[in-house]
Amino acid sequence: MALDGGGEVGRRRRRRGWGGGFPSLMRRKQVDSDRVRAAEGEGQPQLAKELNIPALVAIGVGSTIGAGVYVLVGTVAREHAGPALTISFLIAGIASALSAFCYAELASRCPSAGSAYHYSYICVGEGVAWLIGWALVLEYTIGGSAVARGISPNLALFFGGPDSLPWILSRHQLPWFDVIVDPCAAALVFVVTVLLCVGIKESSAVQELITVLNACVMIFVIVAGSYIGFQIGWVGYKVTDGYFPHGINGMLAGSATVFFAYIGFDTVASTAEEVKNPQRDLPLGIGAALSICCCLYMMVSVVIVGLVPYFAMDPDTPISSVFAKHGMQWAMYIVTSGAVLALCSTLLGSLLPQPRILMAMARDGLLPSFFADVNKRTQVPVKSTVVTGLCAAALAFFMDVSQLAGMVSVGTLLAFTIVAVSILILRYIPPDEVPLPSSLQETFCLSQEYDEERVSGILGDERCKTSETKDVILAESMEDPLIEKKITRKMDEMKRRKVAAFSIGSVCVGVMVLTSAASATWLPFLPMCIGCIVGALLLVAGLGLLCWIDQDDGRHSFGQSGGFTCPFVPLLPVLSILVNTYLLINLGGEAWMRVGIWLLIGVLVYILYGRTNSSLKDVIYVPVAQADEIYKSSSGYVS
Repeated sequence: MALDGGGEVGRRRRRRGWGGGFPSLMRRKQVDSDRVRAAEGEGQPQLAKELNIPALVAIGVGSTIGAGVYVLVGTVAREHAGPALTISFLIAGIASALSAFCYAELASRCPSAGSAYHYSYICVGEGVAWLIGWALVLEYTIGGSAVARGISPNLALFFGGPDSLPWILSRHQLPWFDVIVDPCAAALVFVVTVLLCVGIKESSAVQELITVLNACVMIFVIVAGSYIGFQIGWVGYKVTDGYFPHGINGMLAGSATVFFAYIGFDTVASTAEEVKNPQRDLPLGIGAALSICCCLYMMVSVVIVGLVPYFAMDPDTPISSVFAKHGMQWAMYIVTSGAVLALCSTLLGSLLPQPRILMAMARDGLLPSFFADVNKRTQVPVKSTVVTGLCAAALAFFMDVSQLAGMVSVGTLLAFTIVAVSILILRYIPPDEVPLPSSLQETFCLSQEYDEERVSGILGDERCKTSETKDVILAESMEDPLIEKKITRKMDEMKRRKVAAFSIGSVCVGVMVLTSAASATWLPFLPMCIGCIVGALLLVAGLGLLCWIDQDDGRHSFGQSGGFTCPFVPLLPVLSILVNTYLLINLGGEAWMRVGIWLLIGVLVYILYGRTNSSLKDVIYVPVAQADEIYKSSSGYVS
């Protein structure tokens, strides 16, 4: 064993040179654990742990149920699903649950700020994590701005019409510029920014109140609509076209459209560092939020579709118009108030996670430390929150960002996909080497150098006999059945990890080929079929191998134990990758072109700043087992 010490030190020293080039993209940080926090000390400021299950459910439901549901039911019912709209919402909810299961496990194992960025940094690598974090920054900024721009038209209805807001809040066109400014949208963003700066406890309390009021409006729609439906005999379900007027394909197309109504539960994961009991509360918060949203969506769609034939629904104001047709014009104000409340809760949910993602990226050295600052009194990343609010307010004031809404979906679906891939990596090939915290690196280096010098002293000038000595040691080792068994087990484990890595790669490539070919309707029939067959074979082969081989034993000690475990691995994450990739490819070339420009800017920022300032630039990587021994022997270890 002593003869191997020098080689190990040399290898680790080479790993310290991961400062630039392609290897820097594959750097992975260590998963969160109590011992790592103890070793690193109290140098990093901590967020306030104030959130419990009701607060997490309110954040999840409020971020997910936006004003879109008040419009979406009419559009999807008319163009795609018809009376089968409820089934479309159910299928979309199940597809969203695939991602929610993956988020729940990673959030409970790695309860730290950063959400998908944090998980991909631990499981995949620095390059992918940077792109995910950069895409999420774009998603939350544009999402918040678009939501803010949608509030003022709904507020104007309470003042008598679209152009009836007070002059200081109404929209104006700037002279000599083809720009329509929206002071109301910017003012609302500023109000939410101030609220978020006050503290997570106060902002979550406001979110709970708004979410409860919005849920009450939706319950009013369900109860009042059901009363009307029983009076008129549910005429919407008696259409001659049947329950599936556009066929099964129409119903599935409706599911793909309403899937985006479930986006928002991932906001819960971004608050993981502020949860009192993350192992228990985060999975329950994510699951309960998604279940409540699915039930409300389905009940509203069941009622509204039954009150009027799908082809007679108003695509812009389906719920208000349905009540107006049955003599309940006053219900318009209740429905409009629900839309305003939903937009306000979504705005709060859009601006809440972005400062925490910026803070996580700054902690890792990929962004300036300015963004990592946490206010000592409020225990909130105030500087990041203010920057986020200013950018979102400027966009909401000057730009009509509704045309950029497709870019929001790209960031979310990319995050969903990477989170599912991270689950596969965690279960089959978790990191077998981890970076050593800076506080322990000097002690480790001195220990290794001492061992190396001791070995050199023992060998002296007899280096010519090294080969013979190794042969003797190897021969003696092979005669020992315990050592031979240990070597065989290690070789089998290396082989299993290689097969698992190949299988995960095969799944990802197969999904890309299959979904691309299935979506390329412009291709001739034969090439499209060949592409689908090749992609399906790669996907099935990779999935079959993952089902056949054993999962890694290291998954049990990965991160913090005692939390939620994603079921049906590898099938569930593979299905999540398939669904999200298909939706990504079908978002359209225009959205991808805009996101591509933003990601290209992100690549330049990473090359010029993040790559050279990363906290993993000059770390020492050691095997997981050896890292455990170092932590146990260090004075900073807390059992």
